[in-house]
Amino acid sequence: MSMASRCRLAVLVAVLAVLLLPQAASGDDYWGERVTEDSDESAGSGGQDLGAGVARIEFSSDSQSEDTGSTSTSSGAWSPPACYYAPTRSPEQMQAFVADYSERFYRAPFPDEDKQGVRDFIDSTYGEDGEFPDYHLDRQGEGMFWQVVRNEDHPDRNARWECEPRTFWVDFGDAPPADIPEVVDIAMLAELAYERIRVPDTVVELNPVGVQTVNLPMWVWLPVGEFGPVSVTASLEGYGLSATTTATPVGLAVEPGTEDAVSHPGSGECPVDAPAYHGGLVGQEPVCGVTYLRSTEEGGVYSLSASLRWEITWEGSDGSGGTLPDGVFETTYDLTVDEVQTVVR
Repeated sequence: MSMASRCRLAVLVAVLAVLLLPQAASGDDYWGERVTEDSDESAGSGGQDLGAGVARIEFSSDSQSEDTGSTSTSSGAWSPPACYYAPTRSPEQMQAFVADYSERFYRAPFPDEDKQGVRDFIDSTYGEDGEFPDYHLDRQGEGMFWQVVRNEDHPDRNARWECEPRTFWVDFGDAPPADIPEVVDIAMLAELAYERIRVPDTVVELNPVGVQTVNLPMWVWLPVGEFGPVSVTASLEGYGLSATTTATPVGLAVEPGTEDAVSHPGSGECPVDAPAYHGGLVGQEPVCGVTYLRSTEEGGVYSLSASLRWEITWEGSDGSGGTLPDGVFETTYDLTVDEVQTVVR
C-alpha cells in the first residue's frame, strides 16, 4: 500500500472511530484501580484510530480519602504527557478488537476500495505473513502490543495527535524500545503518576473566627492531621517498571489582602506545622497570622489568601529518582475588620 493510501486509510479509520465507536471511560480519576479494566476491548477504542489504544498501566495511591480535592498539577507550572506509547492489548484482546472494528467499518457506507484497503492493512499487519502473524496468539501471556495513547484530559487537543499511530510488540521482562520517542519509561511513569495525585483542598483555621479587630493579631494554621504526604504509584505489570510520585506539603503562604496589615512572620511564609491557637498563647505574636491595621469600609472585605505549596518527588523501581515542579493551591477568605470603639470620659 502506498504512503498516500495509508494516510487516507488512517483518516478513514479515525473518522469511523469517532462516528461509530462508543466512548470509553478514561478511568484517570480512580484511586487504587487500573486506569482501564480487564474487560472486553471489542467495545471500541474510545474514539481513537486502529493504531491507538488505552494504556495498561496500574495506578495505586496510599490515600484513604475519597477522590476529591485538587489535582497536584493545577499550578500551571507543568503539563502531563499529551500522548505516549504504552502496552494496550494482549494478543486475544487485539484479535477481538480488530474483528469488531473491521466489522463496523465494513458495514459503514464507505467505498468498496476503502473497505478493501482496511482488509489489506489488517492482513499485512495481523495475517499469516503479516508483521504480527495471527495476532501473536501463540505468545499470549508472553508480552503485549504497544500503541499510541492519547491523553484525553490534556488541555492541548492538537498535542494529543503529535504521536503518530504505530503498533509494536514487547515481551514481558524486556525493556521498551529506547529509539522511539515518547515510549513509556520510568521517568514518564512518574509523570503519569503525578497527573493522578489528588491533594486535599487548602483549608486553614483562624482565630479569632468571624469579624476581625484592628490591631488584634489573627492566628492562622492548617487543621492538624489533615495535610501529609500523598503518593501515587504507576507501574507496568509484567515489565517490572514502576515509579512512585509523592506530593509533600512544605510551605503555607498567607496574604492579608491589603497593605494595611502586618504579616506574621513578616515574609508571610508560614511553616506547615504552625501551631493552633489556644488560651496559653494570649499576648504572643502568631507563628502564622495577620494583624490588620485598618478596618474595612462599610460593606467591604479584605480577601485573605492561603496558598499551600506541595513539593513533588519521585522514585523509580530501578533506583532512579528526581523532582517535578511544585503544586500550589490557594483558598481565599473574605474578612470584615472592625475598630474597637472606646469612650473617653
